[in-house]
Amino acid sequence: MNLTAIGAAIAAFTGIGAGIGIGIATAKAVDAVARQPEASGKIMTLLILGGALAEATAIYGMIVALLIIFA
Repeated sequence: MNLTAIGAAIAAFTGIGAGIGIGIATAKAVDAVARQPEASGKIMTLLILGGALAEATAIYGMIVALLIIFA
């Protein structure tokens, strides 16, 4: 079996972590807005920032996987 394919698959698993993280963050943000609707602007700003950081991690994993495959 080709070890580069295994390495690329492991690097691609960062997408799973990002998806779980964004899901948990969204659930917590919805709970927070339900408890304090007046703070929804601040909560949504932090949610978008956290989601962007989680997605950046997934994109880095995808780039590493592509570099492993094609390098």
